[in-house]
Amino acid sequence: MSIELHTATPAATRRVGERIGRRLRAGDVVLLSGELGAGKTVLAQGIGRGMGIDDPIKSSSFVIMNEYQGPLLRMYHADLYRLEDPEQVAELALDELAASGVLVVEWPERAPSELPRDHLRIDLAYDGAKGRTIRIEARGDRYEEIVRKLTPSTRQPQN
Repeated sequence: MSIELHTATPAATRRVGERIGRRLRAGDVVLLSGELGAGKTVLAQGIGRGMGIDDPIKSSSFVIMNEYQGPLLRMYHADLYRLEDPEQVAELALDELAASGVLVVEWPERAPSELPRDHLRIDLAYDGAKGRTIRIEARGDRYEEIVRKLTPSTRQPQN
């Protein structure tokens, strides 16, 4: 199940992230994929805001993992861009972190075999004149529930 959304500004992309963040709970995993500049960190900022996190969510390109505490949940924000070997991801024990909070991973294609099978996958694409295309795909029952809640009432999710 998936939906496709379009945003014209970074603020609108952040608002999509907020809608997602409000629906997350401990154990949830969100994978953000897209080229450099596609809006992954902007969406992660919105997810954090939706979780009630006041600290600024920063691009993690030079730090593999950042942690942010919200009023109810901790967000673990991982950026796998600089990792060369999937085994480096295994050493991070991301599945253990996901159990105690929400795991948001940028560049998941660096180590797909090391990430949980069930997750919310979000692919972002940027076309300057048209803005961003955000494709949200549910992988697992829990995430289908989230996608259903994100679906505008005038559109039906794609199966």
